[in-house]
Amino acid sequence: MLKVLGAIATVGIAVALLVISVPQMFGLQTTWIIAQITSMRSLAIVAGVLAAVAFALLALARPFRAFAGTVVVLLLLFVGGNAAIGVSRGLGNTVFTEATPNSVTVLSWNTLGDAPGADAVVNLAMDSGADVISLPETTQATGIEIAETMRAQGRPMWVLTEWFDQISPARSTTVLISPDLGDYVKVTSNEDRDDNTAVLPTVIVEPVDGDGPTIVAAHAVAPITGQMDNWRKDLAWLAEQCRTDNVIMAGDFNATLDNMAGLGATDEAALGNCIDAGKASGNASVGTWPTSIPALIGSPIDHVMATPDWQTTGMRVVTEADGTGSDHRPVLVQLTRTAP
Repeated sequence: MLKVLGAIATVGIAVALLVISVPQMFGLQTTWIIAQITSMRSLAIVAGVLAAVAFALLALARPFRAFAGTVVVLLLLFVGGNAAIGVSRGLGNTVFTEATPNSVTVLSWNTLGDAPGADAVVNLAMDSGADVISLPETTQATGIEIAETMRAQGRPMWVLTEWFDQISPARSTTVLISPDLGDYVKVTSNEDRDDNTAVLPTVIVEPVDGDGPTIVAAHAVAPITGQMDNWRKDLAWLAEQCRTDNVIMAGDFNATLDNMAGLGATDEAALGNCIDAGKASGNASVGTWPTSIPALIGSPIDHVMATPDWQTTGMRVVTEADGTGSDHRPVLVQLTRTAP
């Protein structure tokens, strides 16, 4: 009887580890619990190592030797497979090629309701020469303060904000754009939630002259209990915003590449036609949330993406801002236009 129970448990563990490793194989990448565990892949690797040690000790007891030994093998395969996935996506490559006149620098930072303050954003934006700044959970007032400070330092910016209400700063998203990219106008509306992300606002702005990229400052709701359907709808809606050419999308997607599986128009794309800068540059396994744990065991849920007419020519997840108030790390990406 013990052997039968051991065999059943072994099969169950094997299936569970396989589902966690490649949930998209079973269409479970957006399923509650599985989606959350998979999004913390690096932390799952650490848990797998600890579990393997525990079962190795259990294998010292003769009655459990066969079962525990088999589980150790399964856990080591799980750890090795997930480590290989992490390495293939990139553990961090901070090399930027020399910018050209066709290059655009994008800064994205969920500020947790203005928590770091305007000066922290200004310092990072000025140091990086950001042309586009996507700021989920940032109010219009803070966006204006950032722009005014940057203007005083010789770098003016347009400010466009979308909000669903003024109750919480988390329900605002602000985007700042350099006038060097031209004049921009907001095309999203907070009057019809069917034309936006469901719970937290996304800002879409388009160039007045039609030459510059469409900018999508994205904020999908977190996949928590009661919001799973909205989260799935948000990701699908964001994918639709990237079905055309010349789009740059940046923000807090509350999703990893695994969660987005199936939403890309091609094998290379993450959402719609948009290609993830992290994957393209070797940074897709560097965690952007939460700042309370090291980046390499965090979750890469903040992204900068662009259509194929933009090439990623540099990226880094900014760790120097840890401890400034937000639980998200800023993402800095340089994109270079490849098509007129």
